Amino acid sequence: MKVALASDHAGYEVKESLKPLLRELGLDYVDFGTHSTQSVDYPDFARLVAESIRRGDSDQGVLVCGSGAGMAIAANKVPGIRAVVAWNAEIARLAREHNDANVLAIGARTTPPDEIERIVRAWFSATFAGGRHRARVEKIEAMERVQSSS
Repeated sequence: MKVALASDHAGYEVKESLKPLLRELGLDYVDFGTHSTQSVDYPDFARLVAESIRRGDSDQGVLVCGSGAGMAIAANKVPGIRAVVAWNAEIARLAREHNDANVLAIGARTTPPDEIERIVRAWFSATFAGGRHRARVEKIEAMERVQSSS
């Protein structure tokens, strides 16, 4: 699995701390930036990750900003992206299993550091359950097609 990884300035240190964990989990990743704590605009980095997934260059994405919310909002503007903010491992697991979410957004300023590792582990150990959830995800995809054609 290839993971697209990015942050803004508020999430830079957490993003960097995730790299050894991703390697431990056997995941390849591409770091789309930012590469410092200098102030940047989070939508630029969310877009890079989302478009990498949309093109099929990456399978999953991880975004880190202050709250996770801005990154998730921006990433969700790209068709085919289902980004969620996970504040604990249960939310991460459910988002993958029930919603086939493909982008994990984490709040660096709002999530306890010890919880972040649990969130990431839960995210990457979970898989989409399909079944009754498939029809719901298909409805989301249909909504995107309607929006794209208008």
